[in-house]
Amino acid sequence: MALSKIHSEDVSNARAECSTTLRPTVPELEALLHTPLPVLDHGFVRVVDYMGDDNSVVQAARVSYGKGTKKVSEDRSLIRYLMRHRHTTPFEMAEIKLHVKLPIFVARQWVRHRTASINEYSARYSVLDKEFYIPSEEQIAAQSSNNKQGRGEILSIEDARFVMHLLKDDAERNYSTYKKLINDPNDNDEYDSTRQSVARELARINLSLNTYTQWYWKTDLHNLLNFLQLRADGHAQYEIRVYAEAILEILKVWTPITYEAFCDYRMHSLTLSRMALEVLKRVLAGETVTEDSSGLTPREWAELDTSFALSRKNSNAS
Repeated sequence: MALSKIHSEDVSNARAECSTTLRPTVPELEALLHTPLPVLDHGFVRVVDYMGDDNSVVQAARVSYGKGTKKVSEDRSLIRYLMRHRHTTPFEMAEIKLHVKLPIFVARQWVRHRTASINEYSARYSVLDKEFYIPSEEQIAAQSSNNKQGRGEILSIEDARFVMHLLKDDAERNYSTYKKLINDPNDNDEYDSTRQSVARELARINLSLNTYTQWYWKTDLHNLLNFLQLRADGHAQYEIRVYAEAILEILKVWTPITYEAFCDYRMHSLTLSRMALEVLKRVLAGETVTEDSSGLTPREWAELDTSFALSRKNSNAS
């Protein structure tokens, strides 16, 4: 993981500056500001700017001009109440801006969260770096047999290395073609004076999806939590999940009370349907409930059984 020369200079200049402000600041996040957190093989996440903190959520909820109550315990109780009852607008009062370097295929998943402002590196204007994501051996798996959008068993070392070789070979070859199409006079290795250059907006179209791109991504706290609930979940694709996990660590530093409530009520909690709740009531009343008598679909039953071990309870009861 490395910053470009321009971004490295920006980081050095930003960290050298010190501004006095009357706005709320978070000392722990200030210490982290502009520092890239490595993700995958060449990616990173870094905080560029932020506005607000836990107190901003409290202040908005109470529609006051101060910092909320003077007791942290009362602020904590309020934030937990807001999270528990899905009162979302107070969480929109805090915002964060991130600089993210990520593979293009991860960016295409990420951009489906349409509640953020994004400005991406322009491959129409600039030349993309020769950097590609190549998954490690332990991340190369077969197609899942019961999940059309997931991975199954990890491949053998030999098969995994074969896949890694193919991915790297394709990426290297496509990037070489990309540079030949651009035909930059300043590129001594690829420039051919006998050929015309192709516009960068066309030259980029054959690049593989594991090529790295970059963007600035700004969102409010509420929509950040929605992103994290989906992308930090164990069912999310590994390559985007590791970015979400890095952002979770930023959230923990930035808004620790909100982070705690988010983990308790959304990340590590379970939402039950009316039918699933009825099944649990029947079980608590002493009734033996099976998949056939539950009224749930096979997948719904499997999910409920995984969470509450209903099959084991039935076995013990019998």
